[in-house]
Amino acid sequence: MPHVVVIGAGITGVTTAYALLNRGYSVTVIERQRYAGMETSFANGGQLSASNAEVWNSWSTIIKGMKWMLRRDAPLLMNPAPTWHKYAWFGEFIFNIKNYRDNTVETTRLAIAARKHLFAIAERESIDFDYERRGILHFYRDKQSFQHALKVNAILVEGGLDRHPVTASEVKSIEPTLHGDFFGGFYTPSDSTGDIHKFVRGLARACERRGVRFVFDATVRQIARDETFRVQYSRDEPSGGAHVEEIDADNVVICAGSASRDLAAMLGDRLNIYPVKGYSITVHLDDERSQRAAPWVSLLDDGAKIVTSRLGATRFRVAGTAEFNGMNRDIRQDRIKPLVDWTRALFPSVDTNRVVPWAGLRPMMPNMMPRVGRGRMPGVFYNTGHGHLGWTLSAATAEMVADCLAGEFGPGITEPFRVLADPVI
Repeated sequence: MPHVVVIGAGITGVTTAYALLNRGYSVTVIERQRYAGMETSFANGGQLSASNAEVWNSWSTIIKGMKWMLRRDAPLLMNPAPTWHKYAWFGEFIFNIKNYRDNTVETTRLAIAARKHLFAIAERESIDFDYERRGILHFYRDKQSFQHALKVNAILVEGGLDRHPVTASEVKSIEPTLHGDFFGGFYTPSDSTGDIHKFVRGLARACERRGVRFVFDATVRQIARDETFRVQYSRDEPSGGAHVEEIDADNVVICAGSASRDLAAMLGDRLNIYPVKGYSITVHLDDERSQRAAPWVSLLDDGAKIVTSRLGATRFRVAGTAEFNGMNRDIRQDRIKPLVDWTRALFPSVDTNRVVPWAGLRPMMPNMMPRVGRGRMPGVFYNTGHGHLGWTLSAATAEMVADCLAGEFGPGITEPFRVLADPVI
């Protein structure tokens, strides 16, 4: 039985392990944290959102980013300190503006296809992840932003999404708890929400029950290839120091989020992933009044670039912002405060006495498309770089990379999975 090592136990790593397991592979997952789903898969916005498939590569994004550079509370913030990686990434980002429409259409199609796979996994493995299918409502405060959104909506509809405009009164009827004056919005009834961390942990347990081995607290130091791969990793000892171990594999799949760039370099591949920090708060709804006042429909405020999800009766997730500041994971109060203030303004009866802040690094490619498929070296594969849509796309890209691997090595596939013409994005 061929042995595959998957590096990373976030949403893409665990779904990849599951897809390979179903194809008859022996799978080991190596993760540097103590548990699965402890980094970017811990507390994201919670949206399974084909309606958020628009890629960011546009001149309007560049112009807004420049205007926001002097605002510490801006939705997009860049540390201007020069680094070669950052400015090379932005150069490629601008180059890919020409692919904006095609990449948005393909991302929409991929997101729609991913739904059935993720829901089938949850049902098959009995994973409770606070799933809510009440749609996602995007709302806009002025005519200009709404008119721009109409153009974006046409592209999403071209990709196969059922998303339609709604009036200001319909915005309020779809989510009655929402306060404020709005010009209009767009509603996607087929989109949904859930707790990504609960899903990842539940799926990791299902994988373990079926024979997947997880090696936690393990930092990969080297990947070498002779007849097979030798993956060397270190584990911290309780008494201090580090213990180095090795594991052999027939194939390696990199699913390590922002750390994938350095791992790819070990394998002779250039993977231009940049860590784009996002923040979230989890508002604990400890009283009945707050529970009634918090929305159940998932929201996206286009002007503030803030998304929400309801995670069961007693939690409300609010997330947003994009910060270009390298591998910095600091939780900054001046970035958290706008999320709390936004919650108080739009949901004034929600008690924000108990709010838990979080920050995570979205692994973004400059073309805003995930890297899925073969590496330069035979036996190396990638499923990473999903940016802000890892939760949304993961179940589909896991099938794609498993399809790609099985087509070249080992067991065949009875029902090939294809969304894009080429499985390597």
